[in-house]
Amino acid sequence: MTKFLHTETDLKAGLAQLIERDPRLKPVAEKAGDFALRRREPGFPGLAAIVCGQQLSTAAAATIRNRLFAAFDPFHHDAVRRARPDKLRRLGLSNNKIKSLKAIGKAVAEGHIDLNGIGRMDADVAHAELVKLHGVGPWTADIYLLFCLGHADAFPSGDLAVQEAAKIGLGLRKRPNPEKLTKIAEAWRPWRGVAAHLMWAYYHVVKRREGIMQGNASAHPKKPKVATKQRKAAPNRRAGGRS
Repeated sequence: MTKFLHTETDLKAGLAQLIERDPRLKPVAEKAGDFALRRREPGFPGLAAIVCGQQLSTAAAATIRNRLFAAFDPFHHDAVRRARPDKLRRLGLSNNKIKSLKAIGKAVAEGHIDLNGIGRMDADVAHAELVKLHGVGPWTADIYLLFCLGHADAFPSGDLAVQEAAKIGLGLRKRPNPEKLTKIAEAWRPWRGVAAHLMWAYYHVVKRREGIMQGNASAHPKKPKVATKQRKAAPNRRAGGRS
């Protein structure tokens, strides 16, 4: 049966189950501390927002997303798929993202996919259906399932922060690639989505502490050592006529 993360209570219950399944995550959770459930609007608006943010900084993605949503009131897949490309370009969308949004809107309008009902499927099945959509890759599919639908077993193994957190938290020699991390996460089913939330929280704590340590080091640089003896200067070979 599909499990969901709709509330903070769901998240905490899932975390307890996750740690019971894999005790290695207990110290990770202790260091991460309390972390909040991250949710977004489901359906076409939610997926469109994620597409807008692909390969962009958080600030740039928010600017384009806000322009897009403000341009269409109400925000509906039919309005976006019928919009002139030049209008969408003026909002800051690239040609590839315009093509993606229009293709997704068409798939929804023609009933090829139910962006809300897909959340009731097994995570792997839902993932496979989403990546059939133009412009929806593995990361986008998993982020949509996790954030927009609250699917408790969705797992973005391609997310760099999740990979780095897994490397540090699990004591791995190098950052796992998506395939390796997917294998590691098999032990976390059906709470892989909780594991993703945990890894993000852990990543931010670790990187924040590293930043503080680096800041302290730069604020108190070590004094250079003073040589007690001066070395005899080496002769300049070219000055002697030999090279």
